[in-house]
Amino acid sequence: MNKDLAQHSDEKATWYREAIIYQVYPRSFLDSNGDGIGDLPGITSKLDYIASLGVDIVWLSPYFKSPMKDFGYDISDYCDVDPMFGTLSDFDALIAKAHGLGLKIMIDQVMSHTADVHPWFVESRKSRDNPKADWYVWADPLPDGNPPNNWLSVFGGSSWQWDSRRKQYYLHNFLASQPDMNFHSPDVQQAHLDALRFWLARGVDGVRMDACNFHFHDTKLRSNPAATKRDTATVTDVNPYGMQSHIYDKTQPENLAFLQKIRTLLNEFGAVAIGEVGADDALGVMAEYTADGDKLHMAYSFNLLTPQFSAAHIRTQVEEFEARVKGGWASWSVGNHDAIRVMTRWGGDNPTPALAKLVLAMQLSLKGTPCLYQGDELALTEADVPFELLQDPYGITFWPEFKGRDGCRTPIPWTSEKPNAGFTTGKPWLPVAEPHIAVAASVQESDPESPLNFARRLIAWRRNTPQLTRGEIVFFDAPEPVLALRRDLAGHPGVVAVFNLGAKPIEVDLPAVAGAVAMTGHGLHGSVNGTKVTLPAFGGWFGTVE
Repeated sequence: MNKDLAQHSDEKATWYREAIIYQVYPRSFLDSNGDGIGDLPGITSKLDYIASLGVDIVWLSPYFKSPMKDFGYDISDYCDVDPMFGTLSDFDALIAKAHGLGLKIMIDQVMSHTADVHPWFVESRKSRDNPKADWYVWADPLPDGNPPNNWLSVFGGSSWQWDSRRKQYYLHNFLASQPDMNFHSPDVQQAHLDALRFWLARGVDGVRMDACNFHFHDTKLRSNPAATKRDTATVTDVNPYGMQSHIYDKTQPENLAFLQKIRTLLNEFGAVAIGEVGADDALGVMAEYTADGDKLHMAYSFNLLTPQFSAAHIRTQVEEFEARVKGGWASWSVGNHDAIRVMTRWGGDNPTPALAKLVLAMQLSLKGTPCLYQGDELALTEADVPFELLQDPYGITFWPEFKGRDGCRTPIPWTSEKPNAGFTTGKPWLPVAEPHIAVAASVQESDPESPLNFARRLIAWRRNTPQLTRGEIVFFDAPEPVLALRRDLAGHPGVVAVFNLGAKPIEVDLPAVAGAVAMTGHGLHGSVNGTKVTLPAFGGWFGTVE
């Protein structure tokens, strides 16, 4: 095989590195039947809108059968659609239309735990000697009746729940109604591989692995030590979970072999996987889980989902990952269904459209696959949901210092002309935020300078700038709040990008731009004179250098 053919073959196998992921949270996207909850037919009807953004992969948060205590992340049947979202036929129709539009479908796989009403757990808890007795993590109490160790739940309190049937504790890293599965059992691993095969055979193109480092636990059940540095990326600082160093309750070495089994199955179908990593050393785990081309294709962490919005923080995340990874790949996400919307988290009192444009341009310039969250293309801010309307058990537990995840999960505003912004004809499961109505998709469609239309143009521009999808990355020293980087790809001039993350205009001296030729078409406003870069508030500049 000649060099050009070899390069083409490699790029075809790693197509996901040029892609953009768009996350859909089904409950809040579009309701087609008036029950106040978004559904699969609603998503299908809006696939043309998603395709118009220029994205490549649609990640669907869980739509499986579930008692909905954690809104679908507590699954009671891995191989069926919950009736509130539709039917398997609806899913097949969604796949068909997506593929017809050139979109790939990625589904959530929540393997680490099930709902407590899942038939597997119902059987497991009946006795200590039934066929599924070891499918979940069971442990005897200490002599004084206490749980076997000090492990904590992400959602508050001990991660051990007493069960009177077996007279044992079971492990739950999240809600008590989400018992953790025992991945040390080969049968458990095979059950999940079989469920995944079911969806791949229906045409699914990829999987997002929820809490993918939670699969295995320390079989000796050793207690975690106190944290030497508090983890505030994964959990809020009012949650005691961050006070432990989680070296025994998750991120165990046995997980690597299981991820290799997942990869082998995905390779049969040409499908890809992205893993969610919440860990003390998230960047290290991301690097380990994506290394060597035999585990996950991509991974993302919560490291850019925090309130930290500085050039130094963003640069550190990318540089540390690049320094540690061996052929793997990151996905950089600044918003999702678990985090305060980026416009509020990073914008504070100044969530302007200019900020939304700057953040998107910065995200699309980093080395890695960008993952966008529904509504961020509209520059939606965090919704203020009053306590009496809260749905998220996480927020209810830690109110008022932590208000939970409902504020980023409110319905998408489609039109300012209809009740509930066109999301539903019924009563929405969460209220439509009043400030969102004024920036509904219908309003932004007619404004060429809106965040929505900017996103479409920028994504199209990036697609024709291979340095930003395939190139290596280096950063340049610059004063805060300026982030400066270059992307280099063999056979192409380097692309220098300079971003002002601040709300005030700034001028900086940057030798890296000397001789650069300004690029057009990206929609950001900045200028260069010699080595002087002038940027407006939340402005940016792109140029090419030989």
